Amino acid sequence: MSSEKHHKYRRIIVKAGTNILTGGKDELDEIFIENLVAQIAKLSAGGREMILVSSGAVAAGRGVMRNLAKSSVLPDRQVLAAVGQGRLMHLYEQAFASHGIPTAQALLSRRDVNDRLGYLNLRNTLLSLLNNGVVPVINENDVVAVEELEGEVFGDNDTLSALVSNLIDADLLLILGSVGGMFTKDPNIHSDAELISVVEKIDEKLDQYAGPSADLRGRGGMVTKIEAARLATASGVDVVIADGTEHSIISRLSNGEKVGTLFKTSVSKLESRKRWMLSGLSNKGDLKIDEGAVTALQGNKTSLLPAGVLSCQGRFDRGDIVYIKDGDGNNIAAGISNYTSTDIRRIQNLQSDRIQEMLGHYYGDEVIHRDNMVMLNE
Repeated sequence: MSSEKHHKYRRIIVKAGTNILTGGKDELDEIFIENLVAQIAKLSAGGREMILVSSGAVAAGRGVMRNLAKSSVLPDRQVLAAVGQGRLMHLYEQAFASHGIPTAQALLSRRDVNDRLGYLNLRNTLLSLLNNGVVPVINENDVVAVEELEGEVFGDNDTLSALVSNLIDADLLLILGSVGGMFTKDPNIHSDAELISVVEKIDEKLDQYAGPSADLRGRGGMVTKIEAARLATASGVDVVIADGTEHSIISRLSNGEKVGTLFKTSVSKLESRKRWMLSGLSNKGDLKIDEGAVTALQGNKTSLLPAGVLSCQGRFDRGDIVYIKDGDGNNIAAGISNYTSTDIRRIQNLQSDRIQEMLGHYYGDEVIHRDNMVMLNE
């Protein structure tokens, strides 16, 4: 990573796997967690936007429910997750509070990310938390996500961290585990294994380096980490797989030090976002806006407020992606609508402080938030 590049890493996701959170044992390593949080807190205090995707709920439960510690039966695993999640979050809350940083918990399943409204609500909430200086702590919802536990797993949160990276337009994803990166051979078996420091392109050739799956304490292996890197880099996010136990690893990676394996993205976040937006256009309608709103969107890069909407064509739902047109009918932007077409017709030309009064509900001041919009001429 060049010194020029690392300065662009403003929004960073740190994924901590079960093995490093437990030190390879059946209980959480509280000293490691405090150290992990201290690194994240330091970067957050320095102006970086930090998100933690944490495994470890089931492992935390094992430390309490010792009679179930060795069980792999689904209901027992859910019990362990239910007991352990609160304990895990309590440790994070205490650790971050010691640095004066508030935290928020988000338990996600795959359907939350794939669902249109779930996606919009998650994105808006997480971005709002970041804007308010909160560090979100995200975990897979093992308690209710039966299908994940039975087979369609995120992969010890590897895939989840990649999906969240796309969800909130992260700059860098750090996947921290108990291995130092991707090697030419399994370093636990072969003494001549060599670290692959940079991957320019993720293709089928990498499958030979995937290596063994994780042990029983975790659900992810190099296979899931490579797939997570594939997902994230396609969304304009750089990814590093590294040993989370190395000294000050998060600080070092965020400042451009070459540690572990860097997977370089081949697209910009803007290119990725624009492609995603255009591929998801509902074609169910569009919004025509006045000249002042056009200037605000193009020149000042603001959100679209109801006061600037001249008319709403077609029928679409909250969460649908629609075109934004100027007064001449030219497409100038696309974005995720915070309101249904029916709602927008009732609030168009109105000030945002009248939304609640007019609709009886409120999803924000914006018809389309700037974070959920791409300009088509950029």
